[in-house]
Amino acid sequence: MGCMVSQLAAKFAFFPPSPATYQLKKRDDGKLTVVSSSSLAMPIPHADDNSLDVLLVDTKHGNKIVAFYLRNPYARLTLLYSHGNAADLGQLYDLFVQLKVNLRVNLMGYDYSGYGASTGKPSESNTYADIEAIYECLETEYGVSQEDLILYGQSVGSGPTLHLAAKLPRLRGVVLHSGILSGLRVLCHVNFTFCFDIYKNINKIKKVKCPVLVIHGTEDDVVNWLHGNGLWKMAKEPFEPLWIKGGGHCNLELYPDYISHLCRYIQEMENVTTEKRLKKIRASMNLQARSSTGSSYRCCRFKCWRLKCPECPKCSSITWGLKCPKCPKCSCSTCSCCIECPECCTPSCVECCRLPKFPKCLRPSCCTGCLRPNCNLNCSMSTCCPKCSRPSCCCMKCLCWRCCVGKHSEVGGKPNE
Repeated sequence: MGCMVSQLAAKFAFFPPSPATYQLKKRDDGKLTVVSSSSLAMPIPHADDNSLDVLLVDTKHGNKIVAFYLRNPYARLTLLYSHGNAADLGQLYDLFVQLKVNLRVNLMGYDYSGYGASTGKPSESNTYADIEAIYECLETEYGVSQEDLILYGQSVGSGPTLHLAAKLPRLRGVVLHSGILSGLRVLCHVNFTFCFDIYKNINKIKKVKCPVLVIHGTEDDVVNWLHGNGLWKMAKEPFEPLWIKGGGHCNLELYPDYISHLCRYIQEMENVTTEKRLKKIRASMNLQARSSTGSSYRCCRFKCWRLKCPECPKCSSITWGLKCPKCPKCSCSTCSCCIECPECCTPSCVECCRLPKFPKCLRPSCCTGCLRPNCNLNCSMSTCCPKCSRPSCCCMKCLCWRCCVGKHSEVGGKPNE
């Protein structure tokens, strides 16, 4: 049942132009060029320009997909464009040229399996394999790293775009043009996700770690504006969205605000250097680590073995795990050590505040008095007080930074002279 519904949803999602608006042809030098389907002798305008590369890329599913790579000599970033469900590269070429010039970017566009001159049949899994193959081509053939890449997904193209974006943590940016929350949400307007749903962008948008620009028309009668608004609200790093008043599903490029807002977004992404992006990613990772560990960052705990408490400037550099795991009253004092508590003065405290490898007490203030009055003698001996719970009777081997109070002058255990 789920498979049948998924296939039905796929039929509603993909509408490749039939016949294709272009065909491939080999030039005399062996390179591929593009000609219109209406006349094989008539090339698409400007398609013979040296700034255009026509490629056939193999995917892991065994399909060969067509891709256009348009160079801009002044570009600093590259745009990977995933188009909508009722277009192919022949229809989008003029738009690609305008974006390349106005945004000052290199642009890679591709046809999904079953679209244009690409082989295979359109499906969700094939589009994922298609964009992965194109990204690998950008890396190997053109040396484009994810730090210099912006993914652009229009309509159904938002599916493969977010699929790849969720896997690239150092991506420069993502643009969602009339994007969808999921396939079935477009058809049925449901508020929950089925296991057989396609393009579950509502789950993947939360994994994108770069600035996300959402563009959507307020009068879109194919993909409701609420889809774009939902994607923007769930993005971890949302950029100022562009809601085009009166805009539909396939005409947003005709509005002046479209290109001007995109230009501003590209310029801001150019100003975000790789160093700043990595610093931001590390900061977010550290924040997540602190929230997950909880109290371990508020006190030097028994098992963390941190050499210095991060919140206590007076904490000794040789402070070991000082919080007694069995004593609820132990807490950080000004030096990040546990305060004195009456319960710790019992012999049982010796068991709860020491490590297996170190038989002597590691908490300098856990006991108020020595349980063995004669343990002060010969405290530098390795055999001294193997079970003593008095912190002032031990030497440097017990790792107590308040070792031998009144008997020694420093941590090293040297006697006063």
